[in-house]
Amino acid sequence: MMKNITTYQNKNVLVLGLGKSGLAAADLLNKLGANVTINDFKVPEDLSIVHQLEEQGMKVVLGSHPLELLEQCELMVKNPGIPYTNPLVAAAQKQGLTIITEPELAFMVSKAPVIAVTGTNGKTTTTTLITAMLNQNRSQGHAYAVGNIGVPASEIAQKATADDVLVFEMSSFQLMGIQTFRPKIAVLTNLYEAHTDYHGSRDNYVAAKQRILMNQTDEDYFVANFDQAEVRAIAENSAAEVVSFSRKDTADAMVKDGAIYYKNEKIIAVAELRLPGLHNLENALAATSVAKLMGVATADIVEVLSTFTGVRHRTQYVTTIAGRKFYNDSKATNMEATKQALTGFSKNVILLAGGLDRGFTFDALVPDLKNKVKALVVFGETADLLAQAGETAQVADIIYTKDAQTAVKAAYQLSQPEDVILLSPACASWDQWKNFEIRGDKYIEAIEELKTEVEEV
Repeated sequence: MMKNITTYQNKNVLVLGLGKSGLAAADLLNKLGANVTINDFKVPEDLSIVHQLEEQGMKVVLGSHPLELLEQCELMVKNPGIPYTNPLVAAAQKQGLTIITEPELAFMVSKAPVIAVTGTNGKTTTTTLITAMLNQNRSQGHAYAVGNIGVPASEIAQKATADDVLVFEMSSFQLMGIQTFRPKIAVLTNLYEAHTDYHGSRDNYVAAKQRILMNQTDEDYFVANFDQAEVRAIAENSAAEVVSFSRKDTADAMVKDGAIYYKNEKIIAVAELRLPGLHNLENALAATSVAKLMGVATADIVEVLSTFTGVRHRTQYVTTIAGRKFYNDSKATNMEATKQALTGFSKNVILLAGGLDRGFTFDALVPDLKNKVKALVVFGETADLLAQAGETAQVADIIYTKDAQTAVKAAYQLSQPEDVILLSPACASWDQWKNFEIRGDKYIEAIEELKTEVEEV
């Protein structure tokens, strides 16, 4: 079903990283006639995948990043998480080698129109909402959520038709490696401080995010959060037609008289939204804008907004135990995400937070801790820093524990009926877990164990 392109035929391509996106990229390149070499610093425990790749005619080099791999190389496809300071990547840049990421390949072969969502927070929820709206009562084709959401885009692009839609969640890391990628609709949810350890500065990070617009023309659309002056300024320089959304001001999609409106049409009362928090109201406004641009009926938009309860690990309601509601927001890997999660709740929050120390304090969280949090359970490398913020905010109880898993019992012991127990770490998970998904899953496991114990008593 994919476009039959000859761009990569007989080209020597180095795929850096043996993860999901790397395997998908290698498979696609192999089908497109490239000479593929895959390199990863780690050696996987299960070598069967390596044998499969070799049987398909690909070369696999594991355990190091030898610079001689660049000698015959004409293109590098890089895992987005590998920084540009990596010696092999730096050497490739120095010799002027083109370096792309897997979404670029997917775009080049896809017959399906492309929608792309980026921003510091809200990407996954907005991507999921858009996909659900596009699939609601759809008579022909299918909308697929791909990219940073965990599904390699080039895997889906191979089978997608012109009747389908690819809804890309795009990280700044992925956007660094695009060249021709051009979404019909681009969405920028918001911009906050994030990933400066990877990009080197906030300016570099924002520049990476803006790349989502770089190939758009006046035939395309840019859905922009006009509650942020920085995003408004970016919109002013956009070649695409700008569609604004705002929960505070007049915009194409806005909140008026307690309801979401799109271009003067009432869509749904805010009270009918199932997702808690002001940040999710913004996500709903962005998704509604895209759905309207794609011709989705208002009734189908309403159906999704009134039933969608959240994405796993993103302010996800888990269960209620003896009157205590548990929420999993493990995806909150920065302070802004935690601040936004707290907006969705009343004052009775027991917050579970902590993780990788990126060298900053949590002073910015103090007002939110003061207004919302009755107890704080901290863990990981940042436990002391979060405890200091809690003390400044005069949080009544601050407890240290090992990790998100052990924090469950500690939080329950501090709690009373009607309390909310919220995992929203404000930090990356890499000091203890491989990713935020594992952290969230371990948290949920601990809640399920606790529920069994409480019910047996």
